[in-house]
Formats: sequence, structure tokens, C-alpha cells
Amino acid sequence: MLVTLRIKQLALVADLTLEFRPGYNAISGETGAGKSILIGALNLVLGQRADRTLIRAGADSCTVETVFDVSALRPSLNDFLDVNGLEPCDAGQLVLKRTFTAAGANRQFVNGSPTTLQTLTALGDRLVDIHGPHDHQSLLQPARQLAILDAFGGLDKPRAAFAALLHRRVELVREKAALIVDEHTYAQQLDLLRHQSQEIAAAQLQPDEETAVQQAHARASNAARLLELSQTALALIDGQEQSLIDQTGALGRALQELQSLDTGAATFAEVQSQVTAQLRELQQNLSRYTDRVDIDPARLAELDERLNLIHSLKRKYGATLAEVIAFGEAAKAKLHALESRDTELARLQSELAKLDEALARAGDEISAARRKVIPKLAKSAMKQLADLGFAQCQFDIALNSGDTPTASGFDTAEFVFAPNPGEPARPLRAIASSGEMARVMLALKTVLAAEDDIPVLVFDEVDANVGGETAAVVGQKMRQIGTRRQVLCITHLAPVAAAADAHFVVTKQVREGRTHSAIDLLEDKARVNELARMLGGQSAAARKHAEELLAR
Repeated sequence: MLVTLRIKQLALVADLTLEFRPGYNAISGETGAGKSILIGALNLVLGQRADRTLIRAGADSCTVETVFDVSALRPSLNDFLDVNGLEPCDAGQLVLKRTFTAAGANRQFVNGSPTTLQTLTALGDRLVDIHGPHDHQSLLQPARQLAILDAFGGLDKPRAAFAALLHRRVELVREKAALIVDEHTYAQQLDLLRHQSQEIAAAQLQPDEETAVQQAHARASNAARLLELSQTALALIDGQEQSLIDQTGALGRALQELQSLDTGAATFAEVQSQVTAQLRELQQNLSRYTDRVDIDPARLAELDERLNLIHSLKRKYGATLAEVIAFGEAAKAKLHALESRDTELARLQSELAKLDEALARAGDEISAARRKVIPKLAKSAMKQLADLGFAQCQFDIALNSGDTPTASGFDTAEFVFAPNPGEPARPLRAIASSGEMARVMLALKTVLAAEDDIPVLVFDEVDANVGGETAAVVGQKMRQIGTRRQVLCITHLAPVAAAADAHFVVTKQVREGRTHSAIDLLEDKARVNELARMLGGQSAAARKHAEELLAR
């Protein structure tokens, strides 16, 4: 459910925070007070395109932030958030935020993590369904209508099984297409793959050899200088007059005499002995190193060739030797598949034929099940529509089967509706009257409240062209849906608002020369006053009527 909505610098709103209630929330107010700002704010934070003219005059930016309680949402959003690199929900709360500026900057966040507008839109589709005079949204999309029919009939598992079969078929078709090429192209592919796999295999690469070859090459290319430096170091240690060994000997004799005169100086002689031993060890190691330094042009040429080969293969096949080796393995596998093309094609064709038979059977079964469900859904919808003032309407679902499968089967669905006797039924999306559209949406939502998994429903102008007893029924339908989903309804009719679990009023105020929209939760007497205003005034009769509506 939508817990909190905060709006800053949008249209007539400077800074507003709303705390919504579970169940049915009604929102009323005078025309022009700013009720549509709520719908606009929700649309923005749910990914709709930003209209920068809505930024409040004098402000540089606009921000909308929402907090949703998604702890009871099924399926959970955790997988979606993880896949999109977003932070998980803390204590079941999902925080969405969107900011846009007059200069064109547009930023959006989910649980504090920056994200794309597409991700925000995808989340919005899972959380809120908005029904307004020009915003038909999910119930008007043929794919969604088919999904609703399947949800009403409990056909989700057959749909998932069909989708899995189709996914496997797509993979097989892709494999088959890779094998079906003209002979010239086929020969070219064989030559290329043979060359690639043989070139990489002949190199006998090791994933970690490049560093070792580079080090060996550096030693071989600098062998003369390495020999010169090591011989110079040996000469300094013990190869010339006044060598380090000679000097440490003289130092030792002086320290021995110092120790004989002062026993407290014994540690000096010990240190000298250690230094001499280390010099001897260094001399031995340098001598062995010098013996190993080999000025060998042939070895250098060999290492040059190996290093050039490694660099050449990396330029062609991958950034690292591991990637080059993997490329070679893949080329070898593709070569094997192409060389046994006829056998592989026969296998793929056989598996495709079996899959097509399985898809046809599964599609026929789903279609038959849907045709059984349609009369039940249509009957339930017409019952709800009759309560809403369409006493003699006709509602049906046109199901058409094609030859091309989709993830939902071979069928397409279209909700069709005839509000008046004698009129032909037309697709629901073609209905012109916003009042008719809103009531059809309401009827369907009432029927599908148990199956639909969108937790927040918003109705704008649901009471258009409605009056009398029908208005009271609309209110009860809203309340009925509110037992399973959170409902936000902008209304002008007192009977519709009186049925709400919570009633908010939008007012327009002028402070310090600026117009502000404010929204307040009504309690007790204030609610009676607002219902009386909606009924036509603050007369005793209007107030009594308002109290009666609340008592119902």
C-alpha cells in the first residue's frame, strides 16, 4: 500500500506530506483546488514523462517521494531490485523518489540508489493502477486483458508451461539458423573456424604464461648490462684493493682491540661479524647469478617470437590469454557443429517438430479452458455493471486464435462492451465516455479484486455522469475493493466519499500573496461539513443528509 506521498514545488504545492490509510481513501474538494496534482505527482514518481511547466513558479526543481509498504506483495520485489542493482527494502518499505529541474536534469532513486526512468516505470506497473478519463492503463491493453482472463480462470500454470516450450523453440530456431547458410558462406565459415581453432591450438597457450615470458624477455634483452652490473658488484665486494671484504676485515681487527680494552663494546664486534657473513653470502649469490646470465641472441629471438605471438593472438581473440583460449574452444565447438551440419540439422528439425506438436496441444488446451472461463467472467462483470447503472448492458470477451504463438499462447483477447440495448458491442478501448469507462473499470476491478495483484488502485472522475442510487453503489464498490486493495478515489459525490475508510479534502489558500494547495484528513464534524458542502451547502437538511450517509 501507499503509506506516504511527499510533494515539493509542484504546481500549487510548496511542500506537502500525505499519510494514506489502508482500505478506501476518498479525496474531495472544490473544482480547481488541486486534486489533480495528486494524480500528477503519482504519475511522475511512477515514471511518467515530466512536464517542466509544472514546477512551481519561482522554484528551480520539483521532487516527489513515496513510501510503499510492500511486505505483503506477491511476488516479492527482492529479485527485481537485485537484478537491477538496487538496494533491498528495509522492513518491507520501498522508497521511490524523483526530482527534475527546469534546466532539464532528471534523477530518480529507488531505496536511495540511483536508477533509470525505465526501471521506475517497471516498478510503477507493479504497484499502482491509475484509472482516469484519459488514462486507461493496464485494463485496456489486450495482453493485460488476456492475463486477467487467465488469472480469473486459474490458468497461470498452463501459461507458464506454454511459455517455457516457446522459449525452447526460439533457442532451437536460432541454432538452426546458424547452420543454414549457402555453400559459399558455409565454406568460408569452415575455413575461418579451422584457421582460428588451429592457430590457437598450435600456440599451446597457458593462461598465466604471459607474465613469465615478459620477465624472461626482459632478462634476455638486458643480458649484457646485467652481466656488467653483477661483475662490478662482485669486484666491489672482493675483487680489488680496498674491497668491502678487506675493509670489513680491518674494521674487525679494530673492534677486537676495542673489545679487549672495554668489554662493554663487545656488541660492535658481533655486528661486524654479521655484516661480514652477509657480504660473503651476497658474494656467493652474485657469483651464481653471474654464471646464469647468458648472452644468447637465439634465446632472445625465441622470446621475441613468443611474445609477438601472444600479442597477436590477444589482438584477434581476447584481452587476456584465458579469453583467447576460451575463444579457441568455442571455435572448435562451432567447427564440429558445422562439419556435422546435416546430422545436426536433422536433430534440430526432429526436435522442432516435436515441440510444434507440444505447442499446438498446449495452445488448444489453453484456448478451450479460456472459452469456458469467458461466460463466467462476463456474467460476473455484467452483474457488477447492473449495480452501477448499466441495467441492460452487454459485456463479453472476444477470443481470437492465430497461427503465431506468443508467450501466452495462440490467442488474443479483447473486452467488448455495449452500454445500451440495441447498440453493437465495441472494444472497451473505443468507448468515448469517461464516465462509462470509469464504471466499467470499477466493475471489472470489483470482479477481479481477488485475482489482480496490483496493490494500489487510483480512480479519477469515477463518478462522472453518475448520480442517485448509482452513486451510493459506486461508493460501496470502492469500499468492497478496499477490503483487498488500497483505493484512492477523487470524487465530487457525497455518497461516494461517505463510504470511504478515510476522507481527505483539498483546499486552495492564499498566503503572503501566493496560492497554495493543502490536503487534510477529515475527522468527525469536519467530515460532515465537507459532505454537506458536496451535497450543496451547509443547511440543516444537507448536514442531516451527510450524517445519514456516514451512518450507512
